[in-house]
Amino acid sequence: MDQHLLIFARHPELGRVKTRLAQTIGDPAALAVYVELLAHTHAATAALPVHKAVWLAEAQPEANPEFWPGYAQHLQNGSDLGARMQAAFAHSFAHGATAAVIIGTDCPDLAADHLTQAFETLQTHDVVVGPAADGGYYLLGMQKLHAAFFQDKIWSTASVLAELLADARRLNLRVHQLPRLRDIDTAADLAAWRAGH
Repeated sequence: MDQHLLIFARHPELGRVKTRLAQTIGDPAALAVYVELLAHTHAATAALPVHKAVWLAEAQPEANPEFWPGYAQHLQNGSDLGARMQAAFAHSFAHGATAAVIIGTDCPDLAADHLTQAFETLQTHDVVVGPAADGGYYLLGMQKLHAAFFQDKIWSTASVLAELLADARRLNLRVHQLPRLRDIDTAADLAAWRAGH
């Protein structure tokens, strides 16, 4: 398969996931939210007819059950989020991908339709991006690696999407934006999502 879906994830471990959220609701509740988000991400991606790879932030603890059966698994590598994403994209393009899309596991409104649209868009556009409500993005796809997207960024800030779009304009790339969705990073994000469901 020459279409690759890259999923950045963590193992669901107490005290190791959703740390910003945990500062407000506590580690056990934050872990429960993360497990819910993992299950949602798995459900949204499982039926997609593309090569699926989970890029994990750390090696799986031996006691943990397998959460991603049937998905290729790799360990993230890089000094910051940008370097880790760049390495994941580079790996896909080095292994035959003609289109690659990366997502995280923090977006409860992400649906299979968004992912299908992203891959379809990459047949006619250089880049597809899913804007997040916090100024970042929940999805990024491209036909080939554009290293500029991952350099000189302050990650997890409200300027990330704007800087990406500025890079794309500078490189004269055709960009398509998907619908704006909310990531779950804080208690306010969680409350807004729960209120809408």
